[in-house]
Amino acid sequence: MTTLSERISQSAFDGSRLRVVLLLDLHEGAQQDFLEAYEHLRNQVASVPGHITDQLCQSIENPSQWLITSEWESAPPFLAWVNSEEHVKMVQPLHGCVRDTRSLRFSVLRETSNIASLAPEPPKGRLQANPRVGDGVVRHALTFTVKPGSESMVAEILAGYTSPEARVDDTTRLRRTSLFMHGNRVVRAVEVQGDLVAALRHISQQPEVRAVEEAINPYLEQDRDLSDPNSARVFFTRAALPAVHHVAAGGQQPDGIKRHALYYPAKEGCGMALARMLARQDELAADDPSCPVAGSTIFQRDDVVVRMVDLRIPVDSDPMLSLGVRGPRKTAVLRRLIDTEVAGGLSNDREIAHFLERADMALITDRRAPGA
Repeated sequence: MTTLSERISQSAFDGSRLRVVLLLDLHEGAQQDFLEAYEHLRNQVASVPGHITDQLCQSIENPSQWLITSEWESAPPFLAWVNSEEHVKMVQPLHGCVRDTRSLRFSVLRETSNIASLAPEPPKGRLQANPRVGDGVVRHALTFTVKPGSESMVAEILAGYTSPEARVDDTTRLRRTSLFMHGNRVVRAVEVQGDLVAALRHISQQPEVRAVEEAINPYLEQDRDLSDPNSARVFFTRAALPAVHHVAAGGQQPDGIKRHALYYPAKEGCGMALARMLARQDELAADDPSCPVAGSTIFQRDDVVVRMVDLRIPVDSDPMLSLGVRGPRKTAVLRRLIDTEVAGGLSNDREIAHFLERADMALITDRRAPGA
């Protein structure tokens, strides 16, 4: 019998096989263009490291509804590909054919096969070892940069907007929005109860949010035109900063917890390894009932790594714990994975405290919905 851990946990780093389900609703008359684009796309995807197989399916009830499923050896190679600039360009031809999409990602926990028809080679990758306990909350972030010199103006705009309506529909509501800045980089993290896609669509349609987005447009380093669906789609695709790991103690969290976001300047090509190392350290912290870390979420895309952590103590009272490393060996690993020219050294307590001070992002706003 499998025993479930009491802690809340989500992770892309358990090593299990990944099943990706992409639901698509095509424009009428776009089937042929879609099929041609898909044929080109699937030949490219077949050569991506970690990809096992994919299937294209069409609804037997509504021919405009299509389904693409793919299987991957584990989540990290999929995330590295789907968040890459190569992927953004690769899927561009599909956008003109598709009215709406929804992407779902699952770790493979159990599987049943017809023994007589099993292929001689076993499937690549392994199954998820144990079920995880969720809290019904989906976590996601967006990140983008603004023109140097405009940081204070952007912070003022982002701090002053009116919160959108929390209720999206009968099953989905916004719970919390936390917005931070590190230099000219903005990170906006959201927590959603229910359907993330529905919530993000709801947010984008709220007049107060649209006004803020238009107000910061002149300050963005990457140009965008929100009136052009393709321009908006490309911008938000590039801005996506997925949550790759979350862990928190189960049960009601006590008062007095303060949220921080830490920005880790990863060396080129080391973002995923850095996120994985921090995830392991946070798992250990969650198993320690005396640890003042109430919970943490790690967001990672390429070499952008942000760790949002809820602490019961001041962030500077225990720099190593706040940074998510335990002991000199893990500090040495962290030193190998970050850009020390940007972050400074980590050779002594003074340098570690200095790195924490530089990594601690400026909190612009942290808003909870009533009852969240």
